[in-house]
Amino acid sequence: MGAKAIGPARGAVFLLLVGSLPFVGVQHWVLNMLVFTLMYAAMSSAWNLVGGLAGYPSLGHAAFFGIGAYIEAIWFQHHSVVSGYEPFYLLPLVGIVGAVIGYPFALVAMRTRADVFAIVTITLLFVGQTLAFNLTGLTGGAQGLAIPPAPFSADSFERPYYLVLLLLLAIAMGVTWLTMRSKVGLSLSAVRADEDKAAAIGVHVGGVKMLTFCVSVGITAMVGGVWAAYESFIYPQFAFDPLITIGIVLMTFLGGRGTLWGPVLGAFVLELAQQYLAYTLGGNEYYLIAYALVFLVVMLLMPRGILPTLQARLRSRRRRRAMPDDPVAEPAPPPIGSAADYAVSIPAPNGSER
Repeated sequence: MGAKAIGPARGAVFLLLVGSLPFVGVQHWVLNMLVFTLMYAAMSSAWNLVGGLAGYPSLGHAAFFGIGAYIEAIWFQHHSVVSGYEPFYLLPLVGIVGAVIGYPFALVAMRTRADVFAIVTITLLFVGQTLAFNLTGLTGGAQGLAIPPAPFSADSFERPYYLVLLLLLAIAMGVTWLTMRSKVGLSLSAVRADEDKAAAIGVHVGGVKMLTFCVSVGITAMVGGVWAAYESFIYPQFAFDPLITIGIVLMTFLGGRGTLWGPVLGAFVLELAQQYLAYTLGGNEYYLIAYALVFLVVMLLMPRGILPTLQARLRSRRRRRAMPDDPVAEPAPPPIGSAADYAVSIPAPNGSER
């Protein structure tokens, strides 16, 4: 198998293994944990396109998560859910609308950089939350909106949502993999390193940034649509929750920003830890302390993220193995009886020794 085929093969094995879990008798509470884990894994992979590959730390992706959720909810105020799969059929439209809404916003936000960009994007999050609270005729305001529950069997209720989120994760990872191996990925690397120099050498800086941002927020909006259908009832404070953005960013940095598997690994570590601690420690919210400790311990031991740190250690180990086992031998002393042992002083012309 060639090197180019190893990546897709590894991804296919991962997706098959994870996709088989709902069919092997996993308990409902475990599947519920995995549903939210896949949700964050897909959003973290989508965020990684902007925050990792392009180097633009967006803090407003939760706004598009909420937009996707409300598109689903508003649509099904006027349409019925018969088979239960209708919310999934709407997802392509949700993604397109999310990308279209993101385009004019990106035209403004992408003119800024670094900290200013983060502030501008998080502003969109609070604007979206405020609109959701106040446009009561459209969003229901603080009362929220209900989506007709899907008539799925109780024995397999989580399965359709689980598989659709796994598909969205596969799409996000596939887009990332293709981007990293294309001219767009090379352009994004140049933008991340030095945007001014990238523009000077002919990189279409504005185009690649806009394309990446729109694809990223489109995937995030689709994840929000699945979440709304799964919950069946949404409120503005939960659909436009800053903690969603914080979770996405933390998971990406934990696993390794700018890598293919880092966001997925970070989501499986942090979200599974959060969900498990919430189940075991209950409503006292002590799980938040334990959740923070998990993150802090990993980041103190691996400040660059889990994957980059492990990769660096593996490279270091390979270099050590490639070196000869015996240390470099020091020059041996001259053998006994050599000329050095019998050297005599030669008298100088003035009678002194030299």
